[in-house]
Amino acid sequence: MKTLTIFLHSLSGVIVILVMIVLAWALTRKGWFSEDYAKITARLVTQVALPAYMVVTISGQFHKQQLLSLLPDLRFPLISMLVLFALSFPLAHVFRVQAQHHGLWRSMFFNSNTVFIGLPINMALFGSRSLPDVLVYYMANTFLFWTLGVYLIKRDGLGEDAHFSLWGALKKLFSPPLLGFILGVILVLLEWHLPQWLMSDLSYVGGLTIPLSMFFIGMTLGRFHLSQLRASWDMLGILAGRFLFAPALMFLLVAPIQAPLLLKQVFVLQSAMPVMTNAPVVAKLYGADADYAALMVTVSTLLSMLVIPILMVIVQQMH
Repeated sequence: MKTLTIFLHSLSGVIVILVMIVLAWALTRKGWFSEDYAKITARLVTQVALPAYMVVTISGQFHKQQLLSLLPDLRFPLISMLVLFALSFPLAHVFRVQAQHHGLWRSMFFNSNTVFIGLPINMALFGSRSLPDVLVYYMANTFLFWTLGVYLIKRDGLGEDAHFSLWGALKKLFSPPLLGFILGVILVLLEWHLPQWLMSDLSYVGGLTIPLSMFFIGMTLGRFHLSQLRASWDMLGILAGRFLFAPALMFLLVAPIQAPLLLKQVFVLQSAMPVMTNAPVVAKLYGADADYAALMVTVSTLLSMLVIPILMVIVQQMH
């Protein structure tokens, strides 16, 4: 009975998210939202709404000692993703990944969608108290994607001409959401407070984050047709990496340690999110197979709607 109650609670959290996705999907299929509109929505979320959301939530709900205690927790997602990266080399051969997709496949194997899917899912299940742990995972995931992940995708598109750019990676790393997070942290550490009128404006704008994120996913799915779906070993490998290897590895890392239960639950959930939505954009930029990346984003996002409720029940059983 307890397991059933947990499952129904977890399912209700997903349904809240799913209703917005389905609405955007239906409107996209009716021709309301074009591909350009979806791109504008993604930019609006990542460059405007999410930074405002970070500032309001961090500065409004957390105190200095709580934030300082979070920094050592970065090691868990970093270790997890680096281990997944190492595993991706032998597994790329096991799952028969084509040579021209090796870098892109490895990048998608160890990086997850921590904002568009991860943030709303954790907020629906755990509320705003989960945000600090969500952001810790986000920082690690963002750092590795814009450094190692982008380099791997470049190798697919540019071959031996691909070079790792620390400056380019840092520019991407200090994205508007992370800058919003940093500003929120600074306000907390210095115990400063923004004017009430400005906090109100930021609160209204930040409130767009979750619904617009779900609309973006719905728009992406609305442009997907079943005729595009071709089951393959490499697709199975990506799905196994996202929904099996990643959460299992994170569970092994955090289960034995003395840490807040919420941190363990959030990290396991975040590790099992679908493929990062930036992958097709970066692939397009550097001449890699953007259609292949877009297909993996779409398929993993669709499957996540089935996997996440099950995973929610599992993490609720953690101690």
